[in-house]
Amino acid sequence: MTPALSTRAPRMAAKARRIWALIRKEGRQVVRDPSSFAIGVVLPLMLILLFGYAMSLDVEHVPIALVIDEPSAQASDVAAGFELSPYFTPHRVASMPQAQALMLAEKVDGIVRLPADFARRAAQGDANVQILVYAVDANRARIIEVYAEAAIAQSAARQAAEGHDDAAGGSAVVESQLWFNSANDSRYYLVPGLIVLIITLIGAFMTSMVVAREWERGTFEALFVTPVRSDEILIGKVTPYFVLGMGGVLLCMVSARFLFNVPIQGSILTLTGVSMLYLLVSVATGLLISSSLKSQFLASQVTLVATFLPALMLSGFIYDLRSVPLAVRLISYVVPARYFVSLLQTLFLAGDVWSVILPNAAFLAVVAVVLLALARLATRKSLG
Repeated sequence: MTPALSTRAPRMAAKARRIWALIRKEGRQVVRDPSSFAIGVVLPLMLILLFGYAMSLDVEHVPIALVIDEPSAQASDVAAGFELSPYFTPHRVASMPQAQALMLAEKVDGIVRLPADFARRAAQGDANVQILVYAVDANRARIIEVYAEAAIAQSAARQAAEGHDDAAGGSAVVESQLWFNSANDSRYYLVPGLIVLIITLIGAFMTSMVVAREWERGTFEALFVTPVRSDEILIGKVTPYFVLGMGGVLLCMVSARFLFNVPIQGSILTLTGVSMLYLLVSVATGLLISSSLKSQFLASQVTLVATFLPALMLSGFIYDLRSVPLAVRLISYVVPARYFVSLLQTLFLAGDVWSVILPNAAFLAVVAVVLLALARLATRKSLG
């Protein structure tokens, strides 16, 4: 054995002992501090239950006014399409003025009117149905309009199937299929995004006050008289909170699968791996902020602005990033949550699509390495 190897082994053993001592010290701090358990376990469970059940982009039981100027078999068939639909709660009214009064009073969100010549024009194949939608909420209005058009189209398809081709305007029938979300349930889209927000929150907030708390208590200076190095401090701080954060991630995954019935089409191993990568990014971000600011209050506020808000607004979780201004879309490319949202939605709903998984996971890995390197510099053994 060369002299270099003979001296390296004891140094590595001493380094491992110091790291393990720091991990045990920080682990005891986590156990003694109920707020860490609350953020790492209780908060994720509360958030996914609250947002998962309360937050929905689906439009159901929409109150509409149904105006039939002249009763007929064709008009009754269209009306039945709305009455049997789970998306609408129709109220038949006698005239348009009554329907407009209900709309102004915000008692209905739309008006569907079948004019007096509906039956005659349906026989000719060019019947018109008037749809008026309360469009203060533009997105909801567009969804209601699409659902109303679908209900009318289904009526035409039924008449075509019964052999009334003249009423349907032809024998062609549209066949549509929803890929990756055949149930057309917004929870399939929302729950993966909620998991991203929760991991961002627990990972960054748990570590955002770790070093700052020790600076405020004056216990961080005690480490400077020990032989520990900055990288050892970093590993000792990160490991317990990373393990606790993975417990929160596991709770989120179990809740998504068994409470909200969101399918997991991809590999569990791949899902776990990318979740660990993103949690490492979040933990490193919080640790970097905590080490740089040395104030718990300031660190918590900066963490909220620097991590949670970008994950909410610029990740593609709520807003389609292809529809936002170019400048905002360019900024979103530096937000790690954008890449994790894409990964989770792919793994949950589409499967192991490696052309999506590999580049997004590679970006998260690079960001994790950069943030950990910066955190190491910020936690170096210096009082400055």
